[in-house]
Amino acid sequence: MLLCFLLATGYFAYHVIHGRHGFEARARLIERSSVLEFEIKSLEAVQSHLASDVALLSPEMPAADLVEEIARDALGFSRPSDRIFKLQPQ
Repeated sequence: MLLCFLLATGYFAYHVIHGRHGFEARARLIERSSVLEFEIKSLEAVQSHLASDVALLSPEMPAADLVEEIARDALGFSRPSDRIFKLQPQ
């Protein structure tokens, strides 16, 4: 009887630590949660930056600096007085 009790205790103790819902699984979930929280915060920062850019591009009064930056970066535009240097790949 004592042997059955010890075997059952060992079985349940093993699964409490290493089982699917045990302490090790809980530690992995907590670590994953902290990584995801950091990722969420960085994505929220990007979202707020994009929201401010969209607000600056409102149709009523777009910000001239932002429009120029987008035209230069995305469309490749430049002013006639700008000097453009093309580098040859090595």
